[in-house]
Amino acid sequence: MSKALTGIRVVDLTNNQAGPSCGQMLAWLGADVIKIEEPGKGDPARHAMADRADADSLFFLAFNANKRSLTLNLKHPRGADVFRSLLKTADVLLENFGPGVIERLGFGYPALRQINPRLVYATIKGFGSYGPYRDYKSYEPIAQAMGGAMTVTGVPDGPPTYVWPSIGDSGTGMHCVIGILAALMQRHTTGEGQQVEVSMQDAVVNLIRVSLRDHQRLGRPMERTGNQLGAGVPGTTYRCAPGGPNDYVFVFVQQQMWHPLLRAMGREDLVGDARYETADARWRHKAEVDALVEAWTSTRGKHDVMKILAGAGVPCGACLDTGEVLSDPHLHAREMIVDVEHPVRGRYVTVGNPVKLSASPTTIGPSPLLGQHRREILSELGYGDDEIAALGKDGAI
Repeated sequence: MSKALTGIRVVDLTNNQAGPSCGQMLAWLGADVIKIEEPGKGDPARHAMADRADADSLFFLAFNANKRSLTLNLKHPRGADVFRSLLKTADVLLENFGPGVIERLGFGYPALRQINPRLVYATIKGFGSYGPYRDYKSYEPIAQAMGGAMTVTGVPDGPPTYVWPSIGDSGTGMHCVIGILAALMQRHTTGEGQQVEVSMQDAVVNLIRVSLRDHQRLGRPMERTGNQLGAGVPGTTYRCAPGGPNDYVFVFVQQQMWHPLLRAMGREDLVGDARYETADARWRHKAEVDALVEAWTSTRGKHDVMKILAGAGVPCGACLDTGEVLSDPHLHAREMIVDVEHPVRGRYVTVGNPVKLSASPTTIGPSPLLGQHRREILSELGYGDDEIAALGKDGAI
């Protein structure tokens, strides 16, 4: 079956997470994503947090599914020639090198336009290619700090807090996917490619826009409020049985849901009670309301609480730990948690594609071994077996 991006070739020079997450999404959507890696070394993520000496890390596998791998020495003249030949066949070049690296290799955007004017050049940087911070390097926690996410996360008396969802890395990667798809669409009109740039700081700022709005609304920096969602009451986490570290649910109630919540908890006696009848009243009596909700949730398992409240039309979510996410029947039914066969690891569990297209379902394949598709890709570029052997002997691939 033809995929949404069948016929689109992406040359992926990225490593670690931000860029590879972008390339993986394009591959899931059907693009031919060719991952270019340094001969003999590859993406550092192959070895990051390794659990087996004989296999690529699960971290690498999480961001490089459905790609092909070609090892290429871009500093070698013949390796650079192969790269130019590949770029002539490509629709997208994706890179997340440090500031100035791709220019020093001779492949800055002006040079790329000369090679292939239809090429979409997508670049991910910590702080972008212009602005006062352009030469600064960044990682996930730096992006969270500089994007404002850390200062609005945590408990009121605690320090700015790092969040584990990778809003700086994978969040930037998803923003970059959007830019690439937009540039490819515009190319239908102009016939030419363009440069797509996403900085990690910019992506995080976009993701915390609600907190920025609240600063403007209130005229002061946002305070850390823990798990409390605005002024909604109930609107936080509540302990459940049997009382383990992850036995919590999040309950959020808007005004029209207050009476259904009371009935679901068997507290019809409080329907119409002036102390709790309006949102403002519940906020004034927040401690009482939270105590009354938790008195009910703490006697039940979190999944039972979620089921009961869902039946009453009250938004509630069990706080799933990582093991529960991996085994969640709903996520399995939606193919968000899938099994994949790997040539070295055998069968392993990974995350599927959250973007569901009715005419282009995603099949999740394994991440490539280092250089696994070298002969295949070079043959597509017109290199014969003797030329490929000579390139290998010369250290160009």
